[in-house]
Amino acid sequence: MRNRFACLVADLGASLLPTDLLSTGPHVTSRFFRLLIGPLLLMMACLLPQTASAADGVEIRRWQIEASDDGYRLNGRYGFELTHDMEDTLQYGVTLYFTTEIEFTRPRWYWFDEKAIVKRQTISLSYNVLTRQYHVTVDGNVRQTFSSLDDALFLIRSPNRWLVAQRGQLEVGKTYNVKLSMGLDPNYVSKPLKVTALNSNEWRLASDKKIFQYKAE
Repeated sequence: MRNRFACLVADLGASLLPTDLLSTGPHVTSRFFRLLIGPLLLMMACLLPQTASAADGVEIRRWQIEASDDGYRLNGRYGFELTHDMEDTLQYGVTLYFTTEIEFTRPRWYWFDEKAIVKRQTISLSYNVLTRQYHVTVDGNVRQTFSSLDDALFLIRSPNRWLVAQRGQLEVGKTYNVKLSMGLDPNYVSKPLKVTALNSNEWRLASDKKIFQYKAE
């Protein structure tokens, strides 16, 4: 976009410098504004479609670590919408994969931070054209079926509490830095779509890293 703008400015300057700047009068001002408005409108026309088609990303709305008898669970809630390209691809039988990653580290003054735990959970979303049902599968094991896309997405946005650490993996009383992220996983995108996915805003659906602290109980 910057290169395009530079070229437009250069063309504008070339058209004005030879004659117009050497003369004066109302017609010079009028012609200047006509030449200036044209490139500006062109720039706006190029920018607006990109903004309208860009995915809004994933918003992490809840991020709580809860101690339980079997360990530590993540109570997470996420907000996002599928783009038109994602919905269309889903209807043609392509599975979408969403990966949540969480990392626990403990600061150490004498060395790099201790990386205590790194865990990933992948939830897949698929559509069966014959039965007209949506399937949500958690880590390839737990599978649930839904009659509507909204119901299927509700489970992905508000998943069951995820066991992120067993008892004993976190030291009670110690404070850990936690990083959490969630989004569409490009590693699972099929090869025919991978080039498009890597270069299109329609396929960029991810959160920023949410960083917070947790004191193990």
